[in-house]
Amino acid sequence: MEGSTVISETPRLQLRLAESADAAFIYRLLNEPSWLENIGDRGVYSIADAARYIRNRMQDPHRVLGYGMCVVQRKEDGLSIGLCGLVKREFLTHPDLGFALLPEFAGQGYAAEAARSIIAAAGSCWRISQLYAITNLGNYRAVRLLERLGFERERTCALPQGGELELYARPLTGTPVQG
Repeated sequence: MEGSTVISETPRLQLRLAESADAAFIYRLLNEPSWLENIGDRGVYSIADAARYIRNRMQDPHRVLGYGMCVVQRKEDGLSIGLCGLVKREFLTHPDLGFALLPEFAGQGYAAEAARSIIAAAGSCWRISQLYAITNLGNYRAVRLLERLGFERERTCALPQGGELELYARPLTGTPVQG
């Protein structure tokens, strides 16, 4: 997309701010069975809902905090394939690393590549000293990736709205981002 604000780049990917033109992509991603199972229903039931989600949950955090979730886009063809970034949650003292890809792009190293880029930016650009990551109990694919990225399981975390997630933590000071 012309004029997109690129937050981070990797050899294969650009991580950029979401735009209103991403509404159809966001609608599809947030209604994928894997998103609903592992992340949850975000109330995005139409393109208009997706546009609101982009404004309120993706663009506003970047304006207020300087970071947030980014659209993961392949450089080779400009295709949007997922999201990766940081979320500030009321019940956590540090930002939470989040990532999700459309199913047809899973297992190709894109999530790890995007996450490594966000982790590096968290330490160098945003001066964040520690990151959290939360995942559903039993989301083994996400757990394996978090462990490869240097996260360690800290504890089971009760959510304010009910339910439990596994909480992983990773210090950023003096710890290189592993691949």
